[in-house]
Amino acid sequence: MKKIKLEKPTSGSQLVLQTLKELGVEIIFGYPGGAMLPLYDAIHNFEGIQHILARHEQGATHEAEGYAKSSGKVGVVVVTS
Repeated sequence: MKKIKLEKPTSGSQLVLQTLKELGVEIIFGYPGGAMLPLYDAIHNFEGIQHILARHEQGATHEAEGYAKSSGKVGVVVVTS
């Protein structure tokens, strides 16, 4: 398993984003709301990961799947319940 060197995070959301970036994630697909708002606040000020806004959760998963199949990279989805 790859060893991940993280900068000092100031929140759990920043820790998640730093970890994803270290793992090579460049794009996150998603739909904001509810419990995911702290992560979306962190994405706004985070460099190195682009967010693609979907109209709904199902659309975000299809976008991430298409991205993964066409690029060979991991497709990441962030949604709320």
